[in-house]
Amino acid sequence: MGSSPGGFNMKLVFVRHGDPDYVHDSLTAKGRVEAEILSGRIAGMQVRDFYCSPLGRAQETAAYSLEKIGRTAVTKDWLREFPGYVIDSQTGKRRIPWDFMPRDWTACRGLYDKEAWLLEPVMKSGDVAEVYKRVCDGIDGLLEDYGYVREGSMYRTQGGNTDTLVFFCHLGITFAIMAHLIGLSPVMLWQGFFVAPTSVTTLVSEERIPGEVFFRCVGLGDISHLYQAGEEASKSGFFEEMR
Repeated sequence: MGSSPGGFNMKLVFVRHGDPDYVHDSLTAKGRVEAEILSGRIAGMQVRDFYCSPLGRAQETAAYSLEKIGRTAVTKDWLREFPGYVIDSQTGKRRIPWDFMPRDWTACRGLYDKEAWLLEPVMKSGDVAEVYKRVCDGIDGLLEDYGYVREGSMYRTQGGNTDTLVFFCHLGITFAIMAHLIGLSPVMLWQGFFVAPTSVTTLVSEERIPGEVFFRCVGLGDISHLYQAGEEASKSGFFEEMR
């Protein structure tokens, strides 16, 4: 495979918040340590613009990096943790659309498909389609501001750029955005992948044919900054409990 004419161009960096205190929507003591360690990594990056979820745990994580380098971030509501819900068929109550037992979601073959997943009864039981569209429109509108216009399943550009954008956000929303950018069902990312608190996930634009752009993931859930500092990674968000 040859390289694209422009090589790696725009870089999208998604940072999950530090170890969370979900009750108070803030960071735990460990999360604050993680955010401070992360700030050293962010300070070494050449970043054009920063964006942040409106939720407290993401804002607090971002503050450590932004204060260190004297920058600010633009808050985008669509970067909040994916707020869509489904109705639990057994309890009749709302629940997040990615906390399913493997025996249940793997039996729904449509959930594997990038188009059909939204047509599955479980997803149609809530507002997932509406929320997912809002998120997709949000990232597409932002990318258009930087010269990348969505066309079908890829993007068009008149020249592109080498900007780096950093997004301080969450696990679920990161995977929802990634799914849109690279053409996957987000269910496969929600169920099959995990990114730890303060991990760094990087996507880059590739322009193999002039003007035609696709995004590729070149780093998923990188926590090398924690390893280097001797800080153990948090497992928050990893479904390891027995039921």
